[in-house]
Amino acid sequence: MTPLPWLDPDQLWFPPAEEALDDPDGLLALGGDLSTERLILAYRNGIFPWYSDDQPILWWSPDPRCVLFPENIHISRSLRRTLNQGRFRITADQAFGQVMQLCASTRSEGTWITDDMIASYSALHRQGIAHSIEAWNKNGELTGGLYGLAIGRCFFGESMFSLETNASKAVMVHLARQLQEWGYYIMDCQVESDHLLSMGASTLARSDFLAIISTYIDQEPEQPDWNFHWQWCGPEA
Repeated sequence: MTPLPWLDPDQLWFPPAEEALDDPDGLLALGGDLSTERLILAYRNGIFPWYSDDQPILWWSPDPRCVLFPENIHISRSLRRTLNQGRFRITADQAFGQVMQLCASTRSEGTWITDDMIASYSALHRQGIAHSIEAWNKNGELTGGLYGLAIGRCFFGESMFSLETNASKAVMVHLARQLQEWGYYIMDCQVESDHLLSMGASTLARSDFLAIISTYIDQEPEQPDWNFHWQWCGPEA
């Protein structure tokens, strides 16, 4: 097996994503740091960190890549009923830290969202690059959410959680519709899952994903802020 590059924290670079391993799928490099500059460089090149507390930082670019084009969001019959009932109020950037904490604590199989990750992505949030989307129930309780990075016309989803049925799906629908309205081209979902595929996600060859990122990462979207203007308005929405 070809030795993986070890990234020096003092040198800001990544090997090309095409050099990632086939097994484990997408593992590209080790080490480095979680500085905002390195994280932005990673996402701009189709790379993301994913590791546990007992590991060095691991950097990945899997092939194929799971993505969702905003216009392809799928709304099931049961989810449509939930949305029609108005069970959730959807907001953006109202509880970023809480969303990250809940994404970490609600994963039964353990989490890669370490304290260092929370600190680094919170710094990106303060810079206006990382964002959270929240679902609140009628009691004002945070019951679902996700977070990710917005760069150019690309949104890079990181993680989501749900404490009530369909809460995270409601968040996904509102995010996709709002991104579509703002002119975003793609939502990166990283690795496929049944949940994501049921929402309309699909897989792309890494080369196709990288070509899309290269095209749209420097294009400006059409939103003046991250206030959500799109809201589900009933059966005909």
